[in-house]
Amino acid sequence: MFQTDACLYVHMETQQPERTTRALLDVNQVADRMSVSPRFIRRLVEERRIPFCKLGKFVRFDPVDIDAWIDARRVAPPS
Repeated sequence: MFQTDACLYVHMETQQPERTTRALLDVNQVADRMSVSPRFIRRLVEERRIPFCKLGKFVRFDPVDIDAWIDARRVAPPS
């Protein structure tokens, strides 16, 4: 780290986790994926019961988060 004039320069190796670019889903796509109505998905969003991203006025869903959310609600058959 060194400073010149009014600027501060920091040299460091960035070790950010690898993030793959994946398309976010909209309400209709999540509804189709879960075989439910878009209205039901919007209700889950309003009640904050499903993970979502708010991009301005748009609501979007990360497919990985949706898959994890569905897996977390899976009910095991009785043994």
